[in-house]
Order: sequence, then structure tokens, then C-alpha cells
Amino acid sequence: MASPQSTKTGLNLPAGMNQTSLRLETFSSSFRGISSLSSPSKSTCSDRFIPCRSSSRLHAFDLQDKEPTTPVKEGGNEAYSRLLKSELFGSDFASPCLSPAGRQGSASSPMSPCTNMLRFKTDRSNSSPSSPFSPSILGNDNGLSSDSSPPPKPPRKVPKTPHKVLDAPSLQDDFYLNVVDWSSQNVLAVGLGTCVYLWTASNSKVSKLCDLGPNDSVCSVQWTREGSYISIGTSHGQVQVWDGIQCKRVRTMGGHQTRTGVLAWNSRILSSGSRDRNILQHDIRVQSDYVSKLVGHKSEVCGLKWSHDDRELASGGNDNQLLVWNNHSQQPILKLTEHTAAVKAITWSPHQSSLLASGGGTADRCIRFWNTTNGHQLNSIDTGSQVCNLAWSKNVNEIVSTHGYSQNQIMLWKYPSMSKVATLTGHSMRVLYLATSPDGQTIVTGAGDETLRFWNVFPSVKMQTPVKDTGLWSLGRTQIR
Repeated sequence: MASPQSTKTGLNLPAGMNQTSLRLETFSSSFRGISSLSSPSKSTCSDRFIPCRSSSRLHAFDLQDKEPTTPVKEGGNEAYSRLLKSELFGSDFASPCLSPAGRQGSASSPMSPCTNMLRFKTDRSNSSPSSPFSPSILGNDNGLSSDSSPPPKPPRKVPKTPHKVLDAPSLQDDFYLNVVDWSSQNVLAVGLGTCVYLWTASNSKVSKLCDLGPNDSVCSVQWTREGSYISIGTSHGQVQVWDGIQCKRVRTMGGHQTRTGVLAWNSRILSSGSRDRNILQHDIRVQSDYVSKLVGHKSEVCGLKWSHDDRELASGGNDNQLLVWNNHSQQPILKLTEHTAAVKAITWSPHQSSLLASGGGTADRCIRFWNTTNGHQLNSIDTGSQVCNLAWSKNVNEIVSTHGYSQNQIMLWKYPSMSKVATLTGHSMRVLYLATSPDGQTIVTGAGDETLRFWNVFPSVKMQTPVKDTGLWSLGRTQIR
């Protein structure tokens, strides 16, 4: 039992020691100058320092007393809590004690076991909205701000109006003809009625190549890849080859029964498609009119294109079929029948082998992409109007399409997303004809409104790829003005 003296002073002194021997008064007076270090809540000195907790963030850890939100029934949880504390910690913890502020409650005592001990509570009211980790700024749960992603690249601007318009009287409004082509030497050939005219882009000079006479008409024109010779398909089914520089006819080949509406050159073979449903292969190095006949279409052949490696020939017809041929067989290796209208628009990708695009007529209106290795359709886009022509840019991976009923527009697409880059309007009738300049930047379009319009749609290429056997692209850098 503690001595009466120790109880009076509040100190536990060993036997034989009293307060006088400690000289607490002297000790207190010697440190009176720094009495400000003592706890402001204690006016008397003791054997330990008790800090002031009035400025502590006890509320953040839920350590402060909370008034019960609901009345506690007599003999309820409060009585059970007192009994449990008494059994675990002794009788001193079972009864309420006075807090340093003079308020009654067991949770106020630092030694009181409390269920809120070490439970941290976020103080959202004091959180700064400018914090980089603030949910209000992030706006999502992934921990990344939407502003951290790079801004989208602005779309390339394409002029909406043609930079040049040429009158083309007697330019026919016939979906099945192909009477406009641009050579690799920058000369534009146009079939107007019975005549073929050449327009030199470098100086805008116009010359007449030929006149077929009153009983015939021009149905198709096609330059060789070198740009020196041009082939002409006639309404009588003939195929003529002309020297485009000397304006002299080199050869005339027959074989078709009716008009020859489409022509296609590869390195050495000229292919011709006709209303007689046949495709003839011509080799000007031999005497015969043609070396082989490809039979597969059930109606007029109106689309014809060789692949860039000369291995495959794609043909489209009025029978809604797209056929793919190779050099080793006279039967098509692929029969693609997904189109529901005539297939005139055909183009091969210069960026990826065996990638073919085709467009359907008024009842179809779709551009379809094919893998000719296995015949699978890769994609299909409904353009909303008749697809008359397709051309794949060699400078960038984009496609231009021209359309007829009902909007008569020119559309530029980015491949493979097929997002629209631009839509160009200006023709008042179907845009039936399309050709690309040698530098790949300009296209020319023709329509039944008897005009040729020149559009700058593709960007320039930094490094030109040389063409096999010729330096054609270096000769075609002159801009059309």
C-alpha cells in the first residue's frame, strides 16, 4: 500500500525517501525560464513530459469519442462492453474515466482499448482538388489521365475544288466505256466520239492522235507502262496500237465480235475485254491477233486490271462477277460473286501483294476488298452510290473512288480503316472516268457533263521507287497548270 505522503504528492517514492530530499522546488525554479516547454494542459511538474494533443489529427484515425447516434437500451451492448473490458483489462478499465479535457468517456483515455484503434479515416473534406491523384481530375479509375494521351493527328487537308477544268465535247455518258488514261510520260489521252486527243500536261498542248471515221467510235484507251504506245478499242471490236510520239498506227488486231470497252497492259501482254463476254490476250511480238482467249463471264466485260507483279489479271463484268486469272491457266482461279451489280471499278494495292479492291454498280454500291491468295473477302464498305472507278495511290495507302447515281461525288479513303479523308463534288453527271498523274499526286475525272476536272488529292512521295525496265516516274514530275 502506498504511503500517505506519496499519495499526497502524486509520486511513488521508495521507502526512506521523501519529497524534501528531492528538492523539487529548486529543480522547478531553475527551469522556470523554459516552463513554456511543459504541457499547456498541466500546471504542475511531474516525472515525465505529456504533450498537448489538442492539435493532433485524432479525428483522422477515428480515436475521438463519438456520441451514440441511437439510444442504447438498458442492459444492452454498453453493459456487455463494460463486463468484457473488466475481464480483459481489470476493473480500472471497466468504469468510465475522466479525459484530459474533463469529459467523461472510455475512448478518450490513451490506454483505453478501442475498436477504432489504428483505423485510418481519409479526410476527404481537406483533400486538395489540385492534387494530381485527385479522382475529380482523373475522371476514371485506371489511374491515368485522359489528357496524357497524345492529341489525334489532324486530317490532311484536301482542296475541295479542281485546280483545272477542261472542256471535253462528245465525252460519252456510258458506264461500260474507259476512254481516259494518263501516261507515265505525262500525256493524257481522251477518246471523244470517233477521235483520240492527246493533252500534254507540261505545256497544255493538245494534239489529235487519230480519227476512226464516221462508222466507228472510241470505246477504250490504254497506255503502255513505258508511256510510248497507246492501245485503242473500237466499237467494231478492233484493237489498234499507236505510237504516241510519232502519232502513227503500229498495228490493228481483231478477234472480238463487238465493241472493246476495256484494255489492260502488263509488261508484254495486252488484254482486251468486250461485249462478246470474252477476254483476249494480245502479244504484239507475234503475228496472230491474239495468243489466248479467256472465257468465264456471262455478260459484257467492263473492268480489267493486271496486278503490279504481272502474275494475276482481275476482270469484272455486267454479270456481277469478279474473276481472277493467272498466266498458267485459261480458267479463272477465283470466282467472286458477292457483288450484286456490274463490276467495273477494279484496282490492285501497290503496297501489299494479292490485295484487290472492286466496286459494284447502282444495285450494289459497295467497295469490297479481297485476298486473292485464298479468295477471302476482307472488308466491304457501302458507299451509298454507284461505284464507277477505283484507284489506289502509290504515294500513300489511300484509295480514291468516283461515283454515279445518285451523288456524282469523288471520295478519298484511308486504308485499311476506310475512314473518309475527303468528299469532292463538282460534276453534274456520273463520274465515269478516272486517271492518275505519273507523280501520283493529281487525278483527272471525266463525266457525261463533258468536262475533265483535275484534283490535287494525294501528297508527294519523299523517294520515288524506280519502275522495272524504265525510269518512268522521274519523267512525270511536271505539275499540271
